[in-house]
Amino acid sequence: MNTCIISIGSNIHPDENIRKMLAILCAECCLLKVSDLIRTKPIGIEDQPDFVNGAALLKTELERGVFEAYLKDVEDRLGRDRSLPKFGPRTMDLDLVVWNDELQDEDYFTRDFLRKAVNQLGYRL
Repeated sequence: MNTCIISIGSNIHPDENIRKMLAILCAECCLLKVSDLIRTKPIGIEDQPDFVNGAALLKTELERGVFEAYLKDVEDRLGRDRSLPKFGPRTMDLDLVVWNDELQDEDYFTRDFLRKAVNQLGYRL
Protein backbone atom coordinates (compact mmCIF):
# COMPACT_ATOMS: atom_id res chain seq x y z
CA MET A 1 0.00 0.00 0.00
CA ASN A 2 1.24 3.48 -0.88
CA THR A 3 0.47 6.54 1.23
CA CYS A 4 0.20 9.90 -0.48
CA ILE A 5 -0.94 13.47 -0.08
CA ILE A 6 -2.52 15.29 -2.97
CA SER A 7 -3.25 18.98 -3.35
CA ILE A 8 -6.81 20.08 -4.10
CA GLY A 9 -7.76 23.21 -6.01
CA SER A 10 -10.91 24.51 -7.70
CA ASN A 11 -12.34 27.88 -8.67
CA ILE A 12 -15.27 26.82 -10.87
CA HIS A 13 -18.15 25.84 -8.58
CA PRO A 14 -15.54 24.78 -6.01
CA ASP A 15 -17.89 23.64 -3.25
CA GLU A 16 -19.79 21.34 -5.62
CA ASN A 17 -16.71 20.04 -7.45
CA ILE A 18 -14.70 19.38 -4.30
CA ARG A 19 -17.67 17.51 -2.79
CA LYS A 20 -17.94 15.37 -5.96
CA MET A 21 -14.18 14.76 -6.05
CA LEU A 22 -14.13 13.63 -2.40
CA ALA A 23 -17.04 11.27 -3.10
CA ILE A 24 -15.09 9.75 -6.01
CA LEU A 25 -11.96 9.32 -3.88
CA CYS A 26 -13.98 7.76 -1.05
CA ALA A 27 -15.53 5.27 -3.46
CA GLU A 28 -12.38 4.41 -5.41
CA CYS A 29 -9.47 4.90 -3.00
CA CYS A 30 -8.84 4.87 0.71
CA LEU A 31 -9.37 8.52 1.66
CA LEU A 32 -8.03 8.96 5.19
CA LYS A 33 -8.23 12.67 5.93
CA VAL A 34 -8.82 16.07 4.31
CA SER A 35 -7.16 19.27 5.46
CA ASP A 36 -9.03 22.48 6.08
CA LEU A 37 -10.12 24.08 2.81
CA ILE A 38 -9.26 27.76 2.37
CA ARG A 39 -9.88 30.45 -0.23
CA THR A 40 -6.79 31.76 -1.98
CA LYS A 41 -6.09 34.38 -4.62
CA PRO A 42 -5.23 33.07 -8.09
CA ILE A 43 -1.57 32.78 -9.05
CA GLY A 44 -0.47 33.91 -12.51
CA ILE A 45 -3.77 34.94 -14.09
CA GLU A 46 -5.34 37.18 -11.47
CA ASP A 47 -8.58 38.10 -13.28
CA GLN A 48 -10.56 35.02 -12.22
CA PRO A 49 -12.44 33.81 -9.13
CA ASP A 50 -10.56 32.87 -5.96
CA PHE A 51 -9.59 29.23 -5.53
CA VAL A 52 -10.57 26.84 -2.79
CA ASN A 53 -7.45 24.87 -1.84
CA GLY A 54 -6.52 22.09 0.52
CA ALA A 55 -4.99 18.62 0.59
CA ALA A 56 -6.03 15.02 1.12
CA LEU A 57 -4.27 12.03 2.64
CA LEU A 58 -4.90 8.72 0.85
CA LYS A 59 -3.73 5.13 0.62
CA THR A 60 -3.63 3.38 -2.74
CA GLU A 61 -2.42 0.10 -4.19
CA LEU A 62 -1.72 1.85 -7.49
CA GLU A 63 1.87 2.52 -8.54
CA ARG A 64 2.88 6.18 -8.64
CA GLY A 65 2.57 6.76 -12.41
CA VAL A 66 -0.77 4.96 -12.56
CA PHE A 67 -2.01 6.97 -9.58
CA GLU A 68 -1.00 10.27 -11.22
CA ALA A 69 -2.90 9.23 -14.38
CA TYR A 70 -5.86 8.35 -12.13
CA LEU A 71 -5.82 11.89 -10.66
CA LYS A 72 -5.94 13.36 -14.20
CA ASP A 73 -8.88 11.05 -14.96
CA VAL A 74 -10.74 12.32 -11.87
CA GLU A 75 -10.10 15.91 -13.03
CA ASP A 76 -11.46 15.02 -16.48
CA ARG A 77 -14.57 13.38 -15.01
CA LEU A 78 -15.24 16.64 -13.17
CA GLY A 79 -15.05 18.65 -16.40
CA ARG A 80 -11.48 19.94 -16.39
CA ASP A 81 -10.91 21.87 -19.62
CA ARG A 82 -7.27 21.29 -20.55
CA SER A 83 -7.44 23.84 -23.39
CA LEU A 84 -7.46 26.71 -20.87
CA PRO A 85 -4.18 28.38 -19.82
CA LYS A 86 -2.10 26.62 -17.15
CA PHE A 87 -2.98 29.09 -14.40
CA GLY A 88 -6.53 29.68 -15.63
CA PRO A 89 -9.82 28.69 -14.02
CA ARG A 90 -10.50 25.01 -13.43
CA THR A 91 -13.16 22.73 -12.06
CA MET A 92 -10.54 20.61 -10.34
CA ASP A 93 -6.77 20.50 -9.97
CA LEU A 94 -5.25 17.49 -8.22
CA ASP A 95 -1.49 17.10 -7.86
CA LEU A 96 0.66 14.57 -6.09
CA VAL A 97 2.59 16.36 -3.33
CA VAL A 98 3.91 13.55 -1.11
CA TRP A 99 4.41 9.88 -2.07
CA ASN A 100 5.39 7.44 0.69
CA ASP A 101 6.80 10.26 2.84
CA GLU A 102 8.85 11.72 -0.04
CA LEU A 103 8.10 15.23 -1.27
CA GLN A 104 7.13 15.26 -4.97
CA ASP A 105 6.05 18.87 -5.57
CA GLU A 106 8.39 21.83 -5.15
CA ASP A 107 5.34 24.13 -4.83
CA TYR A 108 5.35 22.96 -1.19
CA PHE A 109 8.20 25.46 -0.60
CA THR A 110 6.64 28.45 -2.38
CA ARG A 111 2.92 28.20 -1.61
CA ASP A 112 2.19 28.79 2.04
CA PHE A 113 -1.39 27.49 1.78
CA LEU A 114 -0.12 24.20 0.33
CA ARG A 115 2.56 23.77 2.99
CA LYS A 116 0.02 24.41 5.77
CA ALA A 117 -2.51 21.95 4.29
CA VAL A 118 0.09 19.22 3.79
CA ASN A 119 1.55 19.76 7.26
CA GLN A 120 -1.95 19.58 8.75
CA LEU A 121 -2.13 16.03 7.38
CA GLY A 122 1.03 15.06 9.26
CA TYR A 123 3.84 15.63 6.76
CA ARG A 124 6.86 17.55 8.00
CA LEU A 125 10.17 18.11 6.24
